[in-house]
Amino acid sequence: MALDTARLLITCPDAKGIIAAVAGFIVDNHGNILYADQHTDPLTGEFFMRVEIELAGFGLDEETFSAAWAGIADRFGMTWRVHWGTKVKRMAILVTKESHCVSDLLWRWSNRELMVDVPVVVGNHDLLADTVEGYGVEFRHQPVTRKTRETQEARVLEVLREAEVDFVVLARYMQVLSPAFVAEYPARIINIHHSFLPAFAGARPYHQAHERGVKLIGATSHYVTDELDQGPIIVQQTTPIGHRDTLDDLIRKGRDLERVVLANAVRLHVQDRILVSGNKTIVFD
Repeated sequence: MALDTARLLITCPDAKGIIAAVAGFIVDNHGNILYADQHTDPLTGEFFMRVEIELAGFGLDEETFSAAWAGIADRFGMTWRVHWGTKVKRMAILVTKESHCVSDLLWRWSNRELMVDVPVVVGNHDLLADTVEGYGVEFRHQPVTRKTRETQEARVLEVLREAEVDFVVLARYMQVLSPAFVAEYPARIINIHHSFLPAFAGARPYHQAHERGVKLIGATSHYVTDELDQGPIIVQQTTPIGHRDTLDDLIRKGRDLERVVLANAVRLHVQDRILVSGNKTIVFD
């Protein structure tokens, strides 16, 4: 991801002339389009666009863009946002006991595969403190019980606000977030969970899948909403299972999928490649 670009994302009713107006605006302000993609939903009539603009020579900046752009945005009824690549997003990670997802994210971050800042990792258990701190990242332990869930969540939110995070990743965080928590970061909380065909709800899903003899397992990453595990899907991936696969094989393969799927979802979010429409996503990958 280039840090010397601006990324403009647009949603509006489909109409003639949108692409020409966007391109003309950028050219008129001495900008160079490095990447552009668009999609029209034939069922809803919605238009979606992502444009990546080279900052070198561009005549607008974070202070002046909004006023200059307002005329076109109003003309087409656009919902839009622009992210300046020089401003690195700040990512917080929430964890419980499982280490595979947080370890993978921190490894990718430390090797600059994920161009983010990671100011804090919060855990409702302290088992992963050494793993996190080994990467030089602060670990904050915020334990929780059924009786203290509300106050614990308030403490976690306070930590995130103090860290000025832009988005949150649930790296196998085994707590249900309240609507108030979700409302603090709309379309900015990313979760990962197993996804089987057929689906197995409740405890020990890999055990259920093994007993059923499934031939395919998977993982799903999505944005968190008030409905548990029903938010807009970002990335999904599956892998085949054979009759020789043991329960341990299923768990290992499932963890591998969870790591990759979560990392891909985070990458797409960081690079501003996702637009949310209702309860689905438009992903410009």
